[in-house]
Amino acid sequence: MKIIVNGIEKECNDTTTLLELLENLQLTGKVMAAAINMEIVKQDQWSSCILKDGDKVELLDFVGGG
Repeated sequence: MKIIVNGIEKECNDTTTLLELLENLQLTGKVMAAAINMEIVKQDQWSSCILKDGDKVELLDFVGGG
């Protein structure tokens, strides 16, 4: 199936969870927040949140500055 991750189309399995996506993209520990179709997904739900065809995933990392 196809999903959009931060504006880039990606292929994944029908049973891929949000956590598995992060692991596949080697972003585990780097992403601080995630949203699917503009809905925030709490970090404790990443392992049970199964992605669906056409989902738009936004992965965010907070950067400090001044």
